[in-house]
Amino acid sequence: MHSIEFCAGAGGQAIGLEQAGFRHEALVEIERDFAKTLELNRPGWNVFAHDMNEFDGRPYKGIDLFAAGLPCPPFSVAGKQLGDLDERNLFPAALRLIDEMRPKAVMIENVRGFLSAVFDDYRTLLKSQLDKLGYHTEWRLLNASDFGVPQLRPRVVIVAIRKDLADVFDWPTALPHNPPTVGETLKDLMGARGWLGTKAWAARANEIAPTIVGGSKKHGGPDLGPTRARKAWASLGVEGRSLAAEAPDPDFVGMPRLTVRMVARIQGFPDSWQFYGAKTTSYRQVGNAFPPPVARAVAHNLKIALSVQKLFSAHAA
Repeated sequence: MHSIEFCAGAGGQAIGLEQAGFRHEALVEIERDFAKTLELNRPGWNVFAHDMNEFDGRPYKGIDLFAAGLPCPPFSVAGKQLGDLDERNLFPAALRLIDEMRPKAVMIENVRGFLSAVFDDYRTLLKSQLDKLGYHTEWRLLNASDFGVPQLRPRVVIVAIRKDLADVFDWPTALPHNPPTVGETLKDLMGARGWLGTKAWAARANEIAPTIVGGSKKHGGPDLGPTRARKAWASLGVEGRSLAAEAPDPDFVGMPRLTVRMVARIQGFPDSWQFYGAKTTSYRQVGNAFPPPVARAVAHNLKIALSVQKLFSAHAA
């Protein structure tokens, strides 16, 4: 199965697609540091540090999957929710590229705010435009914690699949068990430098994490979010006003801070995944990512649907 991904970020969705069995023909990401992260971890990937608006999709006509993690601010409840009036809205660019490529399936991730009542007309228009291009479109709010991610992270996933394949696709089902707690997830990393308080801290951090917030290029720094989010972190014994460069010293006293590596593990990244750039830009890459386990779950079911189509085509031939 072959895919192309836009707004690829630091690779959260790309990792999930790879784990589901997709081969990336191209990954497009406008921010150079983010693109360097992709190149750093997968030198063999075909990475373009380009503006999606200027990308020519025609060489990829007929590809199996078009994937994207389109910018969230136009639809986020934390912003002004300008939708199609926001200059950062890239749904028009996505529709142009889908028209040029005519992929068998489309997978787009966005924030929960996309489902707000204020965007009813916009969703109807999007569905109508994709219908004219030959796709059956659905969306669903998926919680990352249902797929093993130790975090409250609701995300909307939009799936548009060619109409002759629509009956074959099923949404992934939640795992039958809860994800690990923050303490269980990070105990080894928090105690990596011999902190004597590690065991007691892990016992206190006995819930999953609140939503990781990475901030935008203009707003937000290396912290764990606004006041309400920091209070939630404090209840887990974590100081959320800033990030740490390393785990606590052996004799550390107080609430520890998280490192970028710790946040990346909470987000579902493999520990081997590296992030290019300083702490703030690395944290932005982690915080704005689509958790790989969720992307993998959806992509796995898309692969099954597309495999059935290929099987039918082979028998017909």
